[in-house]
Amino acid sequence: MDNNENQDIAIEVTDLWIGYKNIQAYSIKKSLLRLKKAHVEEFQAVRGVSYTVKRGEILGIIGKNGSGKSTMLKALAGIFCADKGTIDLKGHSVSLLSIGVGFQKEITGRENILLSGMLLGFSEEEIRAKMDEIIEFAELGKFIDMPVKTYSSGMHSKLAFSITAVLQTEIMLIDEVLSVGDAKFKKKSYKKMKELISSRDRTVVIVSHNEQTLLELCDRVMWMHDGEIKKIGDPKEVLDEYGEFMK
Repeated sequence: MDNNENQDIAIEVTDLWIGYKNIQAYSIKKSLLRLKKAHVEEFQAVRGVSYTVKRGEILGIIGKNGSGKSTMLKALAGIFCADKGTIDLKGHSVSLLSIGVGFQKEITGRENILLSGMLLGFSEEEIRAKMDEIIEFAELGKFIDMPVKTYSSGMHSKLAFSITAVLQTEIMLIDEVLSVGDAKFKKKSYKKMKELISSRDRTVVIVSHNEQTLLELCDRVMWMHDGEIKKIGDPKEVLDEYGEFMK
C-alpha cells in the first residue's frame, strides 16, 4: 500500500480475534463439596477478521444475532480488547452510538452530556458551547435535569443520539439506534444521520438488521457470520445474497 492510499484509510483491522469466557454455573456450596473448579468454556465472537474502511466511507455490517456485529463495533470503540490482532484508527476521534452504553444512571441527563463529551475527547468549554443545541435536539424537557435511571429506553436513545449528532467525531459507530424512539424522533434522527454521514470527512460504521437502511446509506456492506466475514462489497449484492441465505 502506497502513502496516498494509506492516508485514505480511517480504520484498519488485521487478524482480529475476540473471545468470551463462559463459566458454568455452580453454587459456592456445591463447588466446595465437589472440590471442583467451575468449568470454563470460551466462545469466539470474532474470528480472524481483517478489513479496511476508507476515510469518508459508510460501511454497514449485517448478520444474524450472535454473528459478532456488536462485538466488532465495541472493539472499534475501545470497549472490548482484542485477544489477538490489531485495530488501527489512524489517530481519528471515535464515538459509539449504542443504547445502554456510556451513561451514568445516578446523574442527570445534563451532567451525562458533559461526562460523555469529555470521554469523547472534547473540552468542557466545547461541550458547554453545544449544550443548548444538544438539549433542544433531544426533546427531553424537564427530564434533562433528572437522573438517567428515570428515563425510558426511548428517552435514553434520544439523549445518546443527540450527543453524538451534535458533538461530531471523525469516526461514528452506530449500533441499531435508528430503530429506537417514537416515530417523530425516528424521522428527525434519520434525517440528521443522513446529513451527518454525507460529509466525506466523516467515516461511519453502521450495524443494523434493517436492510433498507443499509441499502440507502452505505457505500459497502460487510456480512458477518459466526464471527467471520462471509462477504464484503456492494450493498445490493451483499444484501441480496444475505437475504437468500436467511430464507
